[in-house]
Order: sequence, then structure tokens, then C-alpha cells
Amino acid sequence: MLTSFMEGLLCCLTSKSANVVVPVETSEPADGYEFVEVKPGRVLRVRHIIPDRPVVEEPTGQGGSISCKRKITVYRNGQLFIENLGDRASAELKHCQNGDTEPNSTVEVELTDCGNPSPHVSIPEARSDSLSAGKDGTCEAGAGGEAPAAEQTDPSQQPRKRRRKPKRTVVIDCERKITACKGTHSDVALFFIHGVGGSLDIWGSQLDFFSRLGYEVIAADLAGHGASSAPQIAAAYTFYALAEDMRLIFKRYARKRNILIGHSYGVSFCTFLAHEYPEQIHKMVMINGGGPTALEPSLCSIFNLPTCVLHCLSPLLAWSFLKAGFARQGAKEKQLLKDNNAFNVSSFVLRAMMSGQYWPEGDEVYHAELTVPILLVHGMHDKFVPVEEDQRMAEILLLAFLKVLEDGSHMIMMECPEAVNTLLHEFFLWEPATPAPPKKESKARPETAKAQSDNAKAASEPAKVRPATARQTSSNTEEELDSGDKK
Repeated sequence: MLTSFMEGLLCCLTSKSANVVVPVETSEPADGYEFVEVKPGRVLRVRHIIPDRPVVEEPTGQGGSISCKRKITVYRNGQLFIENLGDRASAELKHCQNGDTEPNSTVEVELTDCGNPSPHVSIPEARSDSLSAGKDGTCEAGAGGEAPAAEQTDPSQQPRKRRRKPKRTVVIDCERKITACKGTHSDVALFFIHGVGGSLDIWGSQLDFFSRLGYEVIAADLAGHGASSAPQIAAAYTFYALAEDMRLIFKRYARKRNILIGHSYGVSFCTFLAHEYPEQIHKMVMINGGGPTALEPSLCSIFNLPTCVLHCLSPLLAWSFLKAGFARQGAKEKQLLKDNNAFNVSSFVLRAMMSGQYWPEGDEVYHAELTVPILLVHGMHDKFVPVEEDQRMAEILLLAFLKVLEDGSHMIMMECPEAVNTLLHEFFLWEPATPAPPKKESKARPETAKAQSDNAKAASEPAKVRPATARQTSSNTEEELDSGDKK
């Protein structure tokens, strides 16, 4: 603590950074580690493991197709309404807070704050059947109170009701095929992206586990983290700069079917890649990623303090991270932080990372447009991300699972590696159930109906046959009479 205080004081006096911003030396340069120059002078450390597969299989499973159909309407007062039009695998995929959701149903979610005094948008013919839920979990069935009854009894006020036009409407209509991703499939790659203060070493248990199962795994250090280069300009740590780094890494190692796994701030980069490459992202995992809100740096944050002050407070910040990031704060957790190089970044990088989290495009609509299946994993004791935020994310997403682990916190993949690995592996192998196609029945029914119609026609045409038979009978009678006359 005294050393940090003296270094911070020297930083204030000399106006220089107390931290030497250089890459950290890696202890295992040959164990699957690579250094990739994404831009001139911008080098990222990447761990890329291609396991020796004794058996390589081609994906033979048919998988299942899901109809991704939804209509997203945004109104000028900030309300957003989502109408699900297609089959979203109903109970197998979607678990909303407000109960069961039937296929082809209308789920309308109000995303503005209920404390906002702006008037509610009234949608004709949809108020009585739809649900409008605010951020605080309250639900509304009408404009409020007994106003709907008053409007029904007084028809003279109905012409005054003005229907507001939507500001923006997004329609999603596509078919998505989802198949099981096994370690023996050569067209599958797993990408792991960490958050602020972490490094690729926090994924150590996951990288080892899935590489042993035969998966190709890729994990990178963000700029300024781990052994990646750390530029001394704040612009190098904005969301867009880091997202471009991850995009270049993805293009370099991507396969046909790719699975993204993100933690905390890394979830935003996974969402960005899922929008950029929707056909290549097969599945995605969000670990303590928070709600579907646009990123904006806080003006009243401790990370807005000068770098030298943050350096003086670095022991306090590390203790706070240990207390909030882990469910237990024992010697084991402290050793995990040390061994996995977590929260071991310079004060300059930490300040630049927190102030550079500006991403206005990543709002609720941006997340609602995702059609990729997503697994959300949340640690119940997480003090950084409340469970309500992940529940909100699961409610907005089209295809989502939400799993809450009671024994974990923010760094759940380090605290409960076995449970997290099991959840992830089950999700990788999951594919929607394919119902038995009723093609044979549909083909047989028209033929049977046709045969029945032919039989009905044959039964209903005796009148046509009888005249011919009567004619033949009369001719035979005339012949007999003729023959009798001759005789």
C-alpha cells in the first residue's frame, strides 16, 4: 500500500504514468500461444489450440429448423413492442418472467422507465390481449384505472384518440437451422472473450476442458490486458477499437460453425460479432453480461479520477474486485486471481477502458434482432450484474436459455469450472427436436378423398346408366316382336 502511494505521488509530481505500459511476459510461449498484429504496432496475444482428433466426423445430424419471425416496433416516446410471429420452439427455448409463451403469440414489452412522465402509447385492438411490462416488473393492461371503461361508455371521446405512428419498425423473417456441435466436428470453433481487467488466462479451465474433448478453441487478450500490447493513448481502448480487434481475430480463425463465449464486457463484443456475421455464428454464450442496454460511460465514477490517484487506490480496487467478483473471499480465490492474471492491468488502461465504453447502437432493438440461440449463465452472488438484468436480456432475446448458479458470482467460470463446463457442453450439443413430418398422411389424404369422390360420382350416376339400359331393353323387345311377326 505504501509503495503504491509513493508511486502515485511520484506520478502526480512528474505528470507521468506510474505504470510501465508494456506487454506482460508470457511463461508458456509455445503452448498454443500466438502473437497477432491486428494493426501496425497493435499486437494481441492469442491462445489457439487445435487438438489432435483421433476421429474426425462430419456433421451428419439433421438438426432442427426454427422459424425466426418477429416484428419489433419502436415508438417516439421510447416504447418498444415485440410481436413474435413464428414458432420459437415455445417452451424448449423461451422462458419469460411472465409465464408460458405460446407460439405465434404477441409479447409486447415496454422498455422505457415507468417513472418517465411521458404518456403511454395506446395501440388499438392490441391492448386487451397484450402485455406491457416496464423495467421495474410492473404490468399494465390498459391506460390505467377505470379510464378504458370510461372510453367505452363515452363514444364521443373516441374520435379524439389519436393513433401514434411508430418511429421505427423492424421485421425479422428467416429460418435458422441449429445442429449439435461436437468436438469431433472439424467445422466448429469456440471463441472466448474476457472483460475488463481480465485476460485469456481466466478461461484456463474451459480451454483445457474443451480442447480435451476435441474442440478447436481460440482466446485472445484484449489490448492492454495480459500479454497484448498496451498503447498509451486512450483512443486505443474505446469499444469500437476493441471490437475491431475482435473482428479481425474472428476472421482469422473462424470456421463454418462458430460459437462465441463472452464474459461481462466481452459479451458486448460477442453481440457485435453476431450482428456482423449472423450466418457464421451458430451459438453464443453470455456469462454475467448484464441487460440489453446501450453502453455509456458514467460521469460520476471513481474511474474518472486521474491515473495517479487510481494507482494509489489500486490495492483498494483489487480488494473491492475480490469482494464483489467472488462468492467467497478466501485464500483460494486470491490465488485464482494471481494465477489467472485477473484484474492485473495498469491504472491507465483501466481508466481508458471504463471511459471508452460508449456503444449507443447496442440497445434493446439491437439485441432483439439477434436470431442466434443464446445461453445466459448468471452467478447468483454477482454484485456487479444483478440477476434482473440477465432476466431482462432473456426476455428480449428471441432464442434464449437462462441458467442461474447459486454458488457462483461474477467470476463464475473460475469459481465453478465444472458446472460451467457442463452447462456449456450441453448447450453445444443441443439441437431443437424435429417433429415427425406428416408428409405421408398429407399425400394419402388427397388420394383417399379422390377415390371417395369417384365412388360418390359412380353411386350418383345411375340415371345415366338406366336410360341406356332401357334403350337396350326396348330394342331387344322390338327384335323379339319382329321375329314373332316373321314366324
